[in-house]
Amino acid sequence: MKAMILAAGLGTRLKPFTNNHPKALAVVNGKTLLQRNIEYLASYGFQEVIVNVHHFADQIINVLEKNQGFGSEITISDETDEVLETGGGIKKSAWFLGKDTSPCLVMNVDILTDLNLKEMLSYHIEKKPIATLAVTLRDTSRYFLFDKKEQLCGWKNVKTGEEKISKQEDTYVPKAFSGIQILSPEIFTSINQTGKFSMVDIYLELAKSSTILGYEHDFSKFVDAGKPESILKAESMFP
Repeated sequence: MKAMILAAGLGTRLKPFTNNHPKALAVVNGKTLLQRNIEYLASYGFQEVIVNVHHFADQIINVLEKNQGFGSEITISDETDEVLETGGGIKKSAWFLGKDTSPCLVMNVDILTDLNLKEMLSYHIEKKPIATLAVTLRDTSRYFLFDKKEQLCGWKNVKTGEEKISKQEDTYVPKAFSGIQILSPEIFTSINQTGKFSMVDIYLELAKSSTILGYEHDFSKFVDAGKPESILKAESMFP
């Protein structure tokens, strides 16, 4: 099965480490985030992985070559000319991710979790949405908004009050996105934007006419390891 690790970001939250390194190579208990997530994906059968690179791209490529992809078949999506954000990066990799009839998985490199991907994939295959988003009920500043059937209806930034609604409902359930998504291959023909853009905007647009579901994993370990203090927390949770 095919997967993508989004590793092209500048990692500004992880400074000063990212002044000289990509966030993908931040170390948690002797292993980089990149290695941990390649091995995590492989443990669920995702051994064909495309990794997008921009910030200190050569360091990521060198580590992957030196370690023979940590046992997986790795393809590089080169964004050194311009970082394309999540949506643009995924679209650029559509030739790899969307050429099969089976779903693919995309995750952020700075996420560490023990979410059971087999169960999430089974949920996606059973429900047949165009995308399934891993979410939890944790506190954050930005939320996806879902209806009672777990269908995506909108997005809200609770700090600024900004809200984007795709489907009107009487009530919404706010859930925090975990940076992991399973995509059906037909989604790639529905992405009309070009250049640099966010996948959040794609989901909000597609939710107007297509089914995008949330998949709760509140009982899983989860760390957004994109900040120095989060690396310390990750070390206590992921030996």
